[in-house]
Amino acid sequence: MNNILECRNLTKIFGTKKALDNVTLSIPRGRIVGLLGPNGSGKTTFIKLCNQLLTPTSGEILIEGKRPGVETKKIVSYLPEKNYLSDWMKVSDIIGLFKDFYDDFNAEKAYDMLKSLGIKPNDRLKSMSKGTKEKVQLTLVMSREAKLYLLDEPIGGVDPAARDYILDTILRNYNENATIILSTHLISDIEKILDDVIFIKGGQIVLAKTVDEIREETGKSVDSLFREVFKC
Repeated sequence: MNNILECRNLTKIFGTKKALDNVTLSIPRGRIVGLLGPNGSGKTTFIKLCNQLLTPTSGEILIEGKRPGVETKKIVSYLPEKNYLSDWMKVSDIIGLFKDFYDDFNAEKAYDMLKSLGIKPNDRLKSMSKGTKEKVQLTLVMSREAKLYLLDEPIGGVDPAARDYILDTILRNYNENATIILSTHLISDIEKILDDVIFIKGGQIVLAKTVDEIREETGKSVDSLFREVFKC
């Protein structure tokens, strides 16, 4: 099976609003995929459905041939948009928790990454800035030897100077056979690391191509095409 993720006619409705509308996608292994769209386009809903935090209204998602559940959580590493860690915890407490919870968690890699960020094992989350907390969360997620990484706005809350470091961290700390789906609206910052892009608007897929195809067919960068497709 070449595709790590497939969804067919995936729809999610909240009340009268279709957050996702009949989405059909195939995402191969070994790719870095940008899930790109403005706020409210359906990006977070899609990622939450993949992680079984929401259930589809209709249609289905398959991750390595299985519907999201206990088995897929073993191979999916998820970074949510919001911080979910308790402020009272030390970094070492969190690493211990992840090590106990995930068989594929590499604590040594996590400590090495945190050291390079100047974050110490005894540092408590309550003493950290929002951006530093996000770096801790990303470190935890990228220290798993997962097959699929779902990153929801991983650079949204950090300053521009830190974004290159975070993107480099993502590139250096995932298996080349794994796939990363990275949701964001900050296109110019992440374009350089992407293999494929998916444009989503109003819960519908409006484009799904490789970065090379976009450049060859349109003569534009992903950022330029995004601005054209999503202009007000």
